[in-house]
Amino acid sequence: MQEKKIKVGIVGISFGMEFVPIYQRHPNVESVAVADYNRSLLATCAEKFHIPAEDCYTNLDDMLKDTSIDAIHICTPPASHAELSIKALNAGRHCGCTIPMGMSIDELYEVIEARKKSGKNYMFLETTVFGREFFYVQELYKKGELGKLQYMTCAHYQDMEGWPEYWEGFPPLMHPTHAVGPCLMMLDKKPVSVYGIGSGRVRDALKEKYQCPFAFESAFINLEDSDVTIEMERFLYEVARSYQECFRVYGSKKSFEWQQLSDEDPVLYERTGDIQQDMIDIDGDPDRFARGGEIIERRIKVPDYGYRLPEEIAFFTTETVYNDENEHLSFKQGGGHGGSHPHMIHEFIMSIVEDRKPLIDDIKGAYWTATGICAHLSAMEGGKKMPIPDFAKLD
Repeated sequence: MQEKKIKVGIVGISFGMEFVPIYQRHPNVESVAVADYNRSLLATCAEKFHIPAEDCYTNLDDMLKDTSIDAIHICTPPASHAELSIKALNAGRHCGCTIPMGMSIDELYEVIEARKKSGKNYMFLETTVFGREFFYVQELYKKGELGKLQYMTCAHYQDMEGWPEYWEGFPPLMHPTHAVGPCLMMLDKKPVSVYGIGSGRVRDALKEKYQCPFAFESAFINLEDSDVTIEMERFLYEVARSYQECFRVYGSKKSFEWQQLSDEDPVLYERTGDIQQDMIDIDGDPDRFARGGEIIERRIKVPDYGYRLPEEIAFFTTETVYNDENEHLSFKQGGGHGGSHPHMIHEFIMSIVEDRKPLIDDIKGAYWTATGICAHLSAMEGGKKMPIPDFAKLD
């Protein structure tokens, strides 16, 4: 572990409070500052985590006046993400931003341009690719146990009734990366085109802000230099289904399916035998018929990957600052994001300390976010196939 230490500023602590103790305990973090317009919440955070008054701010502009802050972590509402990311980068700070990266293709370009001009890191803080389920399936794939990948599906189901007003009527696939991130990360291929379709209808009051009528949006994604298709789906309102961020991966040897219910375990399917050899045997025996190979199915316990982390923060894969008395909706519904937060924060910090690109940089973030934006636009145009911009040529 390198000895360099950095100071981190967290903006938006309704959700960002989850990350404060992880940063505070990380061996490469010197101190943490926080910013939120809600003075009461700010005071609660300062008291809970012993943050001095001089490190508490009511806006990002004032926080950026502290030249000792090396990196900014943005946890504010979606419409502010691009603006605040650009402001942090232009001020010469490294930037990590929660999802989505921006609300339009133009905003994605603007964040990339700011990162390039700044020479600083931008990390797209997508939790699902740091969760234990993704780590498990990625290991299977890298070891060759899945065989050839044939198809992937992903979904983010969430009822957002009662969330802050800026979420009202939010188009489902404009916020896609909890669903599609693991699938795009698995193959690490650029998404090149997508076509989406809308289904069902939300009540008229929910259509006003974003002009999206759909209760559900689904899409199919094409990848560069790949014969694999990704199916993606999401809803936000008026669908009777509990919260889930999930993916399913189908390989020629093994396949992984996310559990239906939160108190179940995932299922691993294994296809046994040599199908080609079986067909040769059948050809030699006309009285024998084959109707599929043997499939072994079993529920699995996905291991925790805290051992990959510094011991000071490893326990955060199973414990969070939120509990029955101190709830946040994403944790109440989502089960703590699969133990992802300390892994994600560790990657952000070490990319700065080691002076390298983060695992999920602005280019990946732009592709992942744009996939959803283009899918939504496609749905609004009745399923028209939409090209996804080639952000890699900007890097």
